[in-house]
Amino acid sequence: MTVCIDCRMINASGVGVYLRGILPWLLRSGHSFLLLGNRDKLQAFAVEPNVEIIECNIKPFSFKELFFPSETARQINMAGLFFSPFFNIPRGITIPVFTTIHDMIFPDMPRLTSRLGLAARMWFYRRAFDRSRKIFTVSEFSKSRIENYSRKKVPVLVTHNSVQPELLKYKKDGIVKKETIVFIGNIKKHKGLDTLLDAFLMARNEGLLHRLIIIGEKEKFRSSDNAIMGKIESDGTDSVVFTGFISDEKLFEHLAQASLLVQPSLYEGFGIPPLEAMVLGTRALISDIPVFREIYADFPVTFFRGGDSSDLKEKLMELLFNKKPSSPVLSDGLLLKYTFEKTASIIMEELKMDRIAP
Repeated sequence: MTVCIDCRMINASGVGVYLRGILPWLLRSGHSFLLLGNRDKLQAFAVEPNVEIIECNIKPFSFKELFFPSETARQINMAGLFFSPFFNIPRGITIPVFTTIHDMIFPDMPRLTSRLGLAARMWFYRRAFDRSRKIFTVSEFSKSRIENYSRKKVPVLVTHNSVQPELLKYKKDGIVKKETIVFIGNIKKHKGLDTLLDAFLMARNEGLLHRLIIIGEKEKFRSSDNAIMGKIESDGTDSVVFTGFISDEKLFEHLAQASLLVQPSLYEGFGIPPLEAMVLGTRALISDIPVFREIYADFPVTFFRGGDSSDLKEKLMELLFNKKPSSPVLSDGLLLKYTFEKTASIIMEELKMDRIAP
């Protein structure tokens, strides 16, 4: 069996972590693979004897993707199956298609984009519903939202997300905890940074001495986010710090040294940062949205009411000002609950079943 995998987003943030996580395990299955993407970015996989690269630098979700070069489409169609780690499917593919849809955030939270942007994304979603033999997703919550919009026309299977392999190898020996709180995300409404800033500044007024480290670039804050910047500047200190772009190694260091990670999201498909933090020995304070209640039900996290800055402030004070015990310890069972090996195994099994189905 030969499988073509769309690897054009190999270096993207969320989708890239997912793809880099499952790809080594898929390649170990003994089948043949065509990897679609930039040869230089896929060099680490190109050395495998069962791998061939289809050079392609066409941007996902672009106009050009809707008019794929006939030669590229011909090369893809030489495989038996096509797998996309996201919900974009290039035109011209005639072989069976499988996709991973991580969430349905844009139709669920339409205010995150313009009407035109929502219409374009819905076109891609519907195309994925229509063209996919099966859809993989990262949580039961996301499965329910996909089925809501697809009306169960296509089978949806849950294959959980996980932490990137490099994080599991990170050496925590000698790490000293600092009085820092870490937020990983962006300024989009669903990430809840506004709620966190309100809570953090209230906690500072009540004596909390910790600093808030925002993993991201201050320069990328749009002018429409002046309210958020105003809150940061109103403190009059350097209590809120932007890291700018940082390497994975530096990210792991910030997470391992922090007293707490706060994930105040209003919407996620899975939400990896709390898991990353706990693997590195840092507590996680997270919103009580349905997907977090599902994914982290068995983990030693603390929940607060999503969108409620006062409740978040109380939890911050309880955990940090009152100095509750730190460094959560995950059992082997929890460490192995979500792994890319499991995810790749489910995906590969479903692909093989499709090939032998009558």
